[in-house]
Amino acid sequence: MRGLLTPQRVLIGLGCLVALIACCGLAWWQWQRFESASGTFQNLGYVLQWPLFGLFPLFMVWRFRRLSRQRSDEALSAPEPVAPAAKPVTTVDAVKPAPVEHFDDEEDAELAAYNRMLADLNARDGR
Repeated sequence: MRGLLTPQRVLIGLGCLVALIACCGLAWWQWQRFESASGTFQNLGYVLQWPLFGLFPLFMVWRFRRLSRQRSDEALSAPEPVAPAAKPVTTVDAVKPAPVEHFDDEEDAELAAYNRMLADLNARDGR
């Protein structure tokens, strides 16, 4: 494992701290707006939302670290992959086409043509 204080980790920590301070400042501003004569409950909602927005980067850092630790643990515990047995190769000529049923319905020629088309598609799918 690398050192605990790398430049990347310090920058990420500072970024999370700046986000938290900025969002708490915005929450304080919304609280002042809520207490003013023109304040509404919407301002109070923002007071509750801003600190959550400030904590979100910290949550994402925690989540990314947890997922990377899980991936490395899975990679260490996974057995070596075994190559599957080779399957015999068949050519198109070796596959026999399925018999196509022909539908002859004198009463409804369109339905008979549709049924022939479906039977042909089914035969092609079977190959």
